[in-house]
Amino acid sequence: MRIDLGYLVVTGTSTASRAPEIVRGLQRLGLSTITLMTPNARRVVSPWELSNLVGNRLVESYFDAAILPRPPSGLVLVAPCGFNSLNKLAAGIADNLALSVVAEAIGRRTPVIVAPSVNDALLSHPRTAASTATLREWGVSVVPPEDHGAGPRLAPTDVLLAEVGRRLCDL
Repeated sequence: MRIDLGYLVVTGTSTASRAPEIVRGLQRLGLSTITLMTPNARRVVSPWELSNLVGNRLVESYFDAAILPRPPSGLVLVAPCGFNSLNKLAAGIADNLALSVVAEAIGRRTPVIVAPSVNDALLSHPRTAASTATLREWGVSVVPPEDHGAGPRLAPTDVLLAEVGRRLCDL
């Protein structure tokens, strides 16, 4: 199965501002991109900024033609994935459009990559380990945060894209 569509799901963490850089990276890998934001992501990165990226489609409604009658199959990258969204995904809670698309992808067994972006206290929280383990059991790749001196943060974009490339090659 060849996948040429990449979804970027952006959640509300301080590293959401890296979303444009990640979209461009997915496009360099040859993927058409659709971006979805959780409601809290809009507090960190502007939907306008994402909608103006050449070749990227920002989907903000369940009625967007890009995802009707259901979202087309494609690789899903959740980056950054905050503590709340990580735990919602592992609990099967899809209470917004962005998490609904991820839940469907998990259910369809299409490639899903989750890249948590949490601080040290939340990384050490027992629920983080449990949710990460659950997602991995379901076939989701989890790219852990990295600490480069300022505490754990979203893994570097090249690390995220390497995992995307690996998952695409596994198909």
